[in-house]
This record gives sequence, C-alpha cells and structure tokens, in this order.
Amino acid sequence: MSYEEMFQRSLEDPEGFWAEQSEKIHWLKKWDSVLDSSNHPFYKWFPGGELNTCYNAVDLHIEDGRGDQAAIIYDSPVTDTIEHITYNQLKERVSKIAGALKTLGVEKGDTVIIYMPMIPEAAMAMLACARIGAVHSVVFGGFAPRELAIRIDDAKPTAILSASCGIEGKKVIAYKPLLDKAIDLAEHKVEKCMILQRPQADAVPVEGRDLDWAELEESSEPADCVSVGSNDPLYILYTSGTTGKPKGVVRDNAGHAVALKWTMGMLYDVEPGDVYWAASDVGWVVGHSYIVYGPLLLGATTVMYEGKPIGTPDPGAFWRVISEHNVKVLFTAPTAFRAIKKEDPDGEYLKKYDISNFEALYLAGERTDPDTYEWATELLGTPVIDHWWQTETGWAIVGNPRGVELFPIKPGSATKPMPGWDVRILDPVSGDLKSDGESGVIAVKLPLPPGTFPTLWHNDQGYTETYMDPFPGYYFTGDGGKKDADGYIHVMGRVDDIINVAGHRLSTGEMEEIVAKHPDIAECAVLGAADDLKGEVPIGFIVLKAGVDRNAEDIVSEVVQSVRAEIGPIACFKQAVVVKRLPKTRSGKMLRGTMRKIADAQDYKMPSTIDDPDTLAEIEEAVKTIGYGKK
Repeated sequence: MSYEEMFQRSLEDPEGFWAEQSEKIHWLKKWDSVLDSSNHPFYKWFPGGELNTCYNAVDLHIEDGRGDQAAIIYDSPVTDTIEHITYNQLKERVSKIAGALKTLGVEKGDTVIIYMPMIPEAAMAMLACARIGAVHSVVFGGFAPRELAIRIDDAKPTAILSASCGIEGKKVIAYKPLLDKAIDLAEHKVEKCMILQRPQADAVPVEGRDLDWAELEESSEPADCVSVGSNDPLYILYTSGTTGKPKGVVRDNAGHAVALKWTMGMLYDVEPGDVYWAASDVGWVVGHSYIVYGPLLLGATTVMYEGKPIGTPDPGAFWRVISEHNVKVLFTAPTAFRAIKKEDPDGEYLKKYDISNFEALYLAGERTDPDTYEWATELLGTPVIDHWWQTETGWAIVGNPRGVELFPIKPGSATKPMPGWDVRILDPVSGDLKSDGESGVIAVKLPLPPGTFPTLWHNDQGYTETYMDPFPGYYFTGDGGKKDADGYIHVMGRVDDIINVAGHRLSTGEMEEIVAKHPDIAECAVLGAADDLKGEVPIGFIVLKAGVDRNAEDIVSEVVQSVRAEIGPIACFKQAVVVKRLPKTRSGKMLRGTMRKIADAQDYKMPSTIDDPDTLAEIEEAVKTIGYGKK
C-alpha cells in the first residue's frame, strides 16, 4: 500500500484502519469497538479491550523465540560500561522489580514516580509499573527539588524509585539530597522509596522510608502481568517548565501500544531484531516512546546511552556507538548534530569508524535548520529525516514514512502528515483554512489518532481550555507554519515565536534559517526583543564553528545583510551578537523564553531543566553589548 492510499484510508475510514493495526498487539480481551466518540473531545480508542503493555514489550517476544536476543544495549562512556541485556534477562529483572513494587504496597492503579539517570533500571522500573498496572511518572533525573515536589503533589505517588546519582559528562550529580528536599517540600508524603546505589555516590537512607534497591529486588517474588483496560493510564509525563499546577500528559495503554509498534516500521523502517537508537533520555517523551516502548513493543534492540554527543570523550562518540553496536537508525535532536558540527566541522572523527550498517538519521525536538541538514547529509551519505511531534502527541504528526515510501527531502520541512493526522493550517484570528503557501496556526482535525493524549492528569478542564477550545473541532498544536503545494508541512516554531515588527508579523524561525546558512556559524537563535518604536525587533545570537578566527563584527555584518537580502528591510534585523554557547534544556531545546526575558530586562526564574546555568550569565553580558537587557 502506498503512502497516499494509507493516508487517505486513515482519514476516510479511521476505525477500519486502526482495527487492522490493532491486530499486531496481543489482547487479553478484544475491544468492544474501535473508537468511542460519545464524549467529545474525550475520545477513547479500543474501549472494552484488555491487555498488558509489559507483556507485549517483553514476554511476547520470549514466547516468539527472541529470548536470547538483546533487548537493551546499555552504553555508558561516563562509567566505561557496555552491557547487553537479553529479553530473557529483562523479563527476569522486570518481574522481580514489579514484585518489589508490590512489597512497597503498590497496586494496580497506583502511581509511582521514577527519578532516575539513563541506566537500564530506569526502563525496567517503567516496565515493572506497566506489568502490575501501576501508573508511572518519570521525572528527569537531577530535576530541581521544587519542580519534583510539584510533580509529587500532583501525581501523589505510592512510592518513588530513584538512584544515588546521575552523571552529566564528567560531573556526578547526587540525587538523594535533591529527592529528600523534594519530599520535605511536598504536601503529599511518600512513605516508601527504593534507592539504587551506584558506585559513584553513596545515598544515605532515611530510616523507615528508604529501601535498598538491590536487596529488595533480590528478595522479592517475581510478579506476573495483570490485565488492564485499554483506556487505563500507562503513564503521566509532565511537560517541562511548568509552574503552578503542572500539565501532566496522560498516555493510555492500548492506543499507545498499537500506534508505537506500527510507527517503528512505518516511519523508521525498523524490523524485529534491528538495533535502534534514540539518543535522548527516559525523562522526555522521546525516551518513553522510542527508547523504551516503541523498540521493545516491536521486538527490536534499543540502545540506552549514558553520555553526550561531544566530550564523552570526543565528537566521535555517536559514530563509535553506531559502529560498535551496528545501529541501523539513530533518532536525536538537531542540537546534538550542531554540537558535533561545531567541534568537528570537517567530520574527521567519523573517518575512524565503520558505519556501513547505518541507514538513516532522524531529527526532532527542534526544527532542523537547512544548514545542519545539509552538513549531516553530506557527512553521512544517508537520508537525514526531520520529523515533528510533541509530548502531547507521543509520536510524529509530520514525517517522512521511510518504511512505506521515502519522499524527496525539502530542507526546512518535516515532509508530510503521517497517516491518522488530518493537519490543517488555520488563520490565527478567524480560524478559517489558509491556502497553500500561506502561514498560519497548525491544527489537527479531531479525533486525534491512537497513542496521543486523551486528557491531562486530573485536569480535564485544562485539557479542553489549552488544546481544544482555541479552534473548536481541532487540536491546537501551538505551532505556526504553512503547507506548500506538494503537501509538505513547514513548521516555523511556536506561535509566540511570531513577532510583530511595526505591524508586520514575521517568523524568527525563517530568520534563523537564513542566519544558519552562513559557513562560519555552528548554530544560532533569533528572537524578538521589546522595542519602544516598533513594538518588537529581532536580535540574533550566534555560535561560531570551532576554528573560526575571523572578526566577529564582519560575520555579524554578513548575516545581517543576508536576512535583509532574503526577507527585506521589513525584517529590521540589525543586531546580532556572538556567544560561546546557547542556553538549552538537558533535552537540547533552546530556552528562548528565558533569553527573551533577559533581552527585555525582565526578571526570570532559573529553569529547572537547564543544562548549564552559566550560559544565562553569558547571554546577560552579551545582550548588554548591543544595548539590551538593561533595566
């Protein structure tokens, strides 16, 4: 079946289409209907069905003869560790960790917070929760105590699973003091914690509350999989940077399993037994969907990497992992490749490794600028595929379905809507459909396909007000962009990244695309700063490639002229500043909102997700040199 046939069928007969995909999942009780639309906009996929996600991700493959195949390859350059964990070994440990959870009093329907580094036990903890029907909420390891406390109060966990430390590059981060403070701050008091002791840091237990992971796992009886309803929650994932009442994205069991298993082949062209690597973290949605659940639901081998694209030990880190483990497909953030490009612009480190088994690179998390796309394409000689999705959606809204047919790639576009996604471009004021080539708000006609979020945790009102009410009948993505005459979607960034310059609505993403083309620039950010005369004006932040020793003023002058030439004087792009680094979250997303506040001399709160707090001080100094950031 061609993409077009598949796509049209998914929109014209969604129930028939998704019923076929559901046949690939093991059901304990088949569903009563494919879709329940009776309580708009709270749609339910496969109501009446019963299954177990852990069974589908682990036990089923053992029964199918894959018990001795590697399920997880743990590669940790920061601890000099490589470990291959088979499906048999994974089941043995997951079932005993599930038994340990039961010893802690965790039952079906209870919530469990997982506050872990990038180690196999994090994935095992997630699967163990799924095994006994508990709802897990993974909080990025090393998150600030206040942010963790907010999530404890919202999720109200029966227990917390954590480790003594995480390792960020060369820095050991002790988790236990952060966890202790978070529990002290939280109103909901957690009675039991299970702590994994790592050799790099010793966690001092709180008597009566904290139990040793290894001892408890060893002494516990293995737990079997329990039956859960299709629409029972599998997990809660809080969107990063929340304040006040957090947005807990809920994922159900059945739609999630059906969609993710299908996307592994349709989108990524991965088959059972292939080695697939999502270079992210279990604390983010990419880690949930494509480090843990997607590859394991398919019966593939997933790589868990505890390291960085550079510095652990060098810019050849990714090439080593691909070569050593025969990785077929890599999925990471564009910022990872911009970091590699900055340190090794000529790709010298790649020459040390054989990556002949590597087939494709997938990028998401931020828009892939054409310069990074072209650099990676030339370097690797394989398809470099941008795709676009969100924490809320759980899988790609727009992409290039390599497992069905590979479309010609247009740099700057994430290609076409995936089957199941009826993507429309709407006028931000009237809600009317925009014509091809016209920019607007990107929305998706309801119902959303399986695997997306059915609501927010204990916050139906927030779900409707934030996502469904702005454009009735549609899911409001919060992103802006356009669709071209070939049906390709061009995502230009968050709607609030559209700035108003003297009455003209301009995209900072379009300006970034132009700036990033400059041969001396590794990465950049363009954002709107408040201006008394024009309302807003764009300013640029530029990071140069390693080895560039030209005059910074000359480079700035050249990019200013480039923007003027391609967009025109209307852009008012006159100011840019060279910085060493751009502030980002640990997942690689640019902290644009915080940077904007610095430029506007507004007070800001240090984001709990920030990778390196020193980068904000650098931005503060840099904006002052061009006349901004002064109170």
